[in-house]
Amino acid sequence: MSELAEAVLAAGGGPCRVGRRDPARAGLVRAFDEQRFRERLAAAGLRWVARSDARFPRLLQEIHDPPWGLFARGGGSFELLSAPAVAIVGSRSCSPYGMHVARRLGRELAAAGLVVVSGLARGADAEAHRGALEADGATVAVLGCGVERDYPAAHALLAARICERGLVVSEYPPGVEPAPWRFPARNRIIAGLCAVTVIVEARERSGALITADFALEENRDVLAVPGEITSALSAGTNALLRQGAGPLLGPEDVLALFGLEPQDRLFPVPTGRAAVVLRALRDRPKVVDEVVRGTGLSAADAAAALAELELAGLAAGEDGRYRAVAPPT
Repeated sequence: MSELAEAVLAAGGGPCRVGRRDPARAGLVRAFDEQRFRERLAAAGLRWVARSDARFPRLLQEIHDPPWGLFARGGGSFELLSAPAVAIVGSRSCSPYGMHVARRLGRELAAAGLVVVSGLARGADAEAHRGALEADGATVAVLGCGVERDYPAAHALLAARICERGLVVSEYPPGVEPAPWRFPARNRIIAGLCAVTVIVEARERSGALITADFALEENRDVLAVPGEITSALSAGTNALLRQGAGPLLGPEDVLALFGLEPQDRLFPVPTGRAAVVLRALRDRPKVVDEVVRGTGLSAADAAAALAELELAGLAAGEDGRYRAVAPPT
């Protein structure tokens, strides 16, 4: 039986694959029309690369349980999956600090030529993708559901931007719904595609730690961002550091593992209300009320602009006061 048939049947078998001698499986095999399935994939703008294909990424092929293949959508070539890549993952409910770190890492590592791989999830994953896009770099999103689905739905626009020059991939064919057991399986692919995995923030039982475990099992490098010892969001990453993971103090720690030199730090050009607020911060640090009075923005818009500038690395807040980190480029 072909790898495509194996992948489709395995996806329909729930958390445990149907046994090879199961009569139900035999019936599914006979009913599967591979040619028709491939035609439907092509009509939907989707692609498939089998594990035995020369374009299948070598690092992923080397893991303990590689997928039968990968379904993909997007403008990137399959060769993108074999390029030097770093996984950046973390908590879905990460702090503003974690979001800033994930976005900065995505931006600066992509600018240096690395492919940024993550899971399109809320929080750190999405920020890593956004950072890579800000640098006009390549990024790959790995799903835990059918490849045609934007999950979460709130990230449909982000997925579309990734597809412009990158890829959204999954071991699951179209029509497969998200399920709890599919996300740990997805995490092995995120780690498997990359030589280095970075954990930004993680609680004690975060799914990001599953990604780290998969990477460690394959003797890949794992770096963790140190966090406050009083923060639950740092409990998982600090535990990784105690167990011997490398501390990540900046993008250069990742680049050194690839033998790359840091690029000049990139700052995205702010627009709209963010540009107005950044101009207001140029002369001196200000509290939010001063920003509101000086710009004429509402308190909600000023706060949103400050958060946007912090995530972009253009402003920093301390004790309620905000300052510009760098002039606009």
